[in-house]
Formats: sequence, C-alpha cells, structure tokens
Amino acid sequence: MPITSTSSDEEIIEIVVDCPPVNALTVAEWFELADQITAAGAEASTRVVVLRAEGKGFNAGVDIKEMQNTSGFDALIGANKACFAAFAAVYDCAVPVITAVNGFCVGGGIGLAGNSDVIVASDDAYFGLPEVDRGALGAATHLARMVPQHKMRQMVYTSATASAHELHQWGSVLSVVPRDELRATALEVASLIAAKSPVVIRAAKESLNGIDLWDVKRSYRFEQGFTYELNLSGVSDELRDNFAGTDKASSGDEDPS
Repeated sequence: MPITSTSSDEEIIEIVVDCPPVNALTVAEWFELADQITAAGAEASTRVVVLRAEGKGFNAGVDIKEMQNTSGFDALIGANKACFAAFAAVYDCAVPVITAVNGFCVGGGIGLAGNSDVIVASDDAYFGLPEVDRGALGAATHLARMVPQHKMRQMVYTSATASAHELHQWGSVLSVVPRDELRATALEVASLIAAKSPVVIRAAKESLNGIDLWDVKRSYRFEQGFTYELNLSGVSDELRDNFAGTDKASSGDEDPS
C-alpha cells in the first residue's frame, strides 16, 4: 500500500508514504493520508505520530498528471479539499506529529511539514513552493511557519528553495542528519515525548494550537481561493501543460532530480 501505519511498543505511530516515483499524491491518497493521521491521533493509546516517506524525497505535492488528465474542475476541487484535510489532520492531531523530511519537500509537502510539531531532516533535504510556476498559490501559510517573512516572500515569488541546514539555523528544523540516520533520529525524538505523561502532552498540544498567532486553516483556505481564480482564468492549465510536457517529471510539483 502507498500509505501505511505501524505502531511501536512505545505507542508511537509511524505513518509512511511510498508513492513512486516522487511521492506526488493523488486526490485519493491525500484523503487517505488525512484519514490515517486523524485515526492515529484518535486512538487513546497513541503518544506520538512520526510522518515520513520512502523514495527520492518526502513529498512533491499534488499529482499534476491526474490534474491534467481530468476534465473540468473536479481534480482541482478534489486536490484543494484533500490537501486542506491532510494539512488540518497534522495540525489537529491530538498528539505531537514529528515529520522526517528526506530529499525534496515541496508544494503539499510544505503544508505537512509546516503544520507538524517537530521537523527533522536529512542533510540532502530542501524545502520550496514552486506554485507560481504551476499557476497556483497555497502553503505560504505553512512556509511562513518555517522561514522568516521576507525569505518566505522571496521563495514564493521566485520558486527558490531553502536547505535543511538553513531551516536548522532558523530553528525550524530540530536536527539535520545523514539520510540513513533520519528514521532513527525521528524515532528518538518521538521516544523522548512518548516517555512523558500522555495526558499532559495531549493538553500541551491543544494549548499550543490555542495560542497560535494565526489560524492556519483559515489562512490556507484564503490562499486556495486565489488558486481557483487562476484556474478560471486559464493561466493555470497553460502552465501545468507546459510542466507536464517537459521531461523533468511525469507528475508532482517539482523536478525530483
């Protein structure tokens, strides 16, 4: 299965995404990820959730191939709703979510990582929002939680990326390790949290969400409205067709090279 969940003796739920070639998720897969994260947090015995991926990179966003092969706006509306659900599932999860980022974390990957509680990354990891090159907007809400304000704006306007080492310097990424140590590092952090009182940790998660400076769900939904406007104008289809027609990748928000 492309998305799996396993539980450890410490009541740590590990959710793994494995959707070759670049972990660009279809609408159904985004909803499946949301469901699994929500179910993990709803289980009373769960203490921590670790979200990670197999393959070349953590996440390449939505499956543009699916978007371009679907007539009308069904795929766009589906992707909007599914990404919203997945990002909200991370944020609303009753227990802390640790995201382990390997390789590329772009587009929808920013929404997942930005809404998580702790981020660890491999030393080859990088983060970015190539949305303007695809005729879309969105997840600046979540990127702004990981990089300084003006850096976020520059990244959105230019589709530039930032390395895991940069995010570590800004305090957004807890640690940067070799790729073969990433899973163990994430589980080590999870074990530290799992050793605490689960009642207190769940209260801490709820209280931290309650004092957030802005409503991430409302903010992201606002961004999505502009994506829909751009699609109605026709510019988005043109840009996505140009991207899909290149030999960089057959799907996803980013060239996974």
